[in-house]
Amino acid sequence: RLGRDVAMGNALAFLARSRELVEEAWPGDIIGVPNHGTIKIGDSFSGGAKLRFTGIPSFAPELFRRVLLKTPLKAKQLAKGLRQLSEEGAIQVFKPLLGSTWVVGAVGQLQLEVMKHRLEDEYSVVAAYEGVDYSTARWVTPILEGFSKQEVEKTMSNFKRKCEENLYVDGHDDLVYLAPNKWNLSKTEERFPELRFEATREHT
Repeated sequence: RLGRDVAMGNALAFLARSRELVEEAWPGDIIGVPNHGTIKIGDSFSGGAKLRFTGIPSFAPELFRRVLLKTPLKAKQLAKGLRQLSEEGAIQVFKPLLGSTWVVGAVGQLQLEVMKHRLEDEYSVVAAYEGVDYSTARWVTPILEGFSKQEVEKTMSNFKRKCEENLYVDGHDDLVYLAPNKWNLSKTEERFPELRFEATREHT
């Protein structure tokens, strides 16, 4: 993902309940590498070979909730918790282009309950989860073939201006359109034929 060297200082090997510092690790070993956000879930390491894996796709969620913090001072903990849960695939998160109130998406109620419990238990974040008028999500990308760079930029700027109330970025900073219903989504797709509205998104 980064394409650069990463220092593996103070790597720990785990065996049952014991931990010890290690200088070498082999396939199958479980190790912990302290870092400050450089390493993300899903990252791979090699001794020099260039690797590329097919990413696990994100599917458009069916349940959406707006996250309302009960303690505003916990905003940083909330953002950290949501992003880390998103990296794990435990939940999908969407940050609006307008405003700062997060929306979370799930394919089932159990996902939302697990997220709520983990935010409270692991990040000390207590929040209310309010229903929102969205029924599906689409990842938005421009169709590049046959269009100049200026045309693509103009289309994206026009789209963001006219649809900004429905536009978010996900946990990977990709643009997402949250639609209240199928009719709205269909009309939006018709208005912007130069854009792709995808129901899945592969993150590598």
